[in-house]
Amino acid sequence: MTRFSGHDLECFRGGRTVFRGLGFEMAAGGALVLTGANGSGKSSLLRLMAGLSPPVAGRFEWDGQAVAQDPEAHHRRLCYVGHLDPVKAALTAGENLSFWARLGGAADGRRAAESALDAFGVGHLADLPARYLSAGQRRRVNLARLLVSPATLWLLDEPTTALDSAAKASLADAIQRHRKSGGMVAMSAHAEAPVGDAGMLDLARFQAARR
Repeated sequence: MTRFSGHDLECFRGGRTVFRGLGFEMAAGGALVLTGANGSGKSSLLRLMAGLSPPVAGRFEWDGQAVAQDPEAHHRRLCYVGHLDPVKAALTAGENLSFWARLGGAADGRRAAESALDAFGVGHLADLPARYLSAGQRRRVNLARLLVSPATLWLLDEPTTALDSAAKASLADAIQRHRKSGGMVAMSAHAEAPVGDAGMLDLARFQAARR
C-alpha cells in the first residue's frame, strides 16, 4: 500500500523554529488535516511536503524511500493548491484550465477543462476572461486544477477560503472521489474540513507539547 510519511521534521522560518521533531504518516485513501492558530506552521508544513522548501532536519519518505533521492518524481505525484492564485487574468477560465490539463497529459485539454469547471459549478464561465472573475470564482477555477492533474497526493492550503456552501460541497465530493481511488489529501483548515474521516495534526498543541 502506498504511504507518504515525514520523520523528525524541523522547520525554521522568519528567524524562529516553527516546529521540531514532527512526524506523520498517510496511506492510500487517507487524509491529514492540519489545524492550529496562525503562525503554528500549517502552511510551512504543506510547503515542505510539496518540496517547495527543504526541512532544516528530518526527512520525507514515499513507500519507504527518501523523497530527496528523486524530488522530480515527487513533484509529478502531487498537486499543491496554496494561497497564491496562479489563474492568469489575460486568459479565460477555460484557457487557464486547458493549459493545466494539457500539462497533466490530457489528450483533449478543452474537454477536460470543461468537465472540471462544471464539477465546481463554473462551467458557464469558461469563456470569461479571468480578470472578471470574483474571488470565489477564481478559487473554484484554481481548485478545478485538482481534477485535471493526475496526482496521487493533494496538498491544500485553506482550500475553502472564499468558497460558498455549494463550492464547499463540490470540493468535498472531489476529495471523497480522490480518496476512494486511492489518492491522499493533506490540508490546512481553521474551520471544519470537507474530508470526512481524517487524521488530525494540531500544530499548536504539538509545539506546546515539545516545550
